[in-house]
Amino acid sequence: MTGRTTTVDIDPAQLERELAASAEALRTSVDALRDTGRMLHGRGWSLGTSSNYSVVLDRDPLELLLTASGKDKGRLERSDFVRVDPRGHRIERPDDRFGADNKPSAETLLHIALAELPETGAVLHTHSVWATLLSDRYFEEGGLEIEGFEMLKGLEGITTHETKKWVPIFDNTQDIAALAKQLRPLLHDPDNPLEHGFLIRKHGLYTWGRNLAAARRHVEVFEFLFECLGRQEFGA
Repeated sequence: MTGRTTTVDIDPAQLERELAASAEALRTSVDALRDTGRMLHGRGWSLGTSSNYSVVLDRDPLELLLTASGKDKGRLERSDFVRVDPRGHRIERPDDRFGADNKPSAETLLHIALAELPETGAVLHTHSVWATLLSDRYFEEGGLEIEGFEMLKGLEGITTHETKKWVPIFDNTQDIAALAKQLRPLLHDPDNPLEHGFLIRKHGLYTWGRNLAAARRHVEVFEFLFECLGRQEFGA
């Protein structure tokens, strides 16, 4: 046979539609996280430049849309984000349009560990007063138990207030890789997996959900419960 070549036909119109759909999905995720930031800042749970949020953009390979480090969560702009790979490194896509100097949060590896769960679509990390106080008060016990509150039913899969919810507390550390390594086996425990959320001592709450709406609901549920416990504990 002589030198004949074959090519795969590409439909330019179809490719353009796919690119447009991808860009629109990205804008939707960015705006949803901006709205989330305004809400959490307004409630006093993400003040200053504290906190970080993410949503899963793709799973094969894993890609996250993440708030960039050092951004005011109450005033997030569309450029205040980064896209990261499974190692937590920033990657670029043509439609991202994010700030050239944006850096992933120092805690990105915790978002990666949580996003590896197939049912996780979004991760939210907040710094509220009650989460900070309770995470210190109950650190020596290894966590805090919440029982009997109707609001527990706002956590995915819980259907009765007759529930005991254990919220683990990890020590605060700058070694996020080590903390992520400590977290993973608890998330994947076949008999009693860590679900819904955990605290970091004198730091704040991590929670997640199948999508951003679920993760936001979990923040609100946990913060209500933390305030109830805090007022009981400290007589506030």
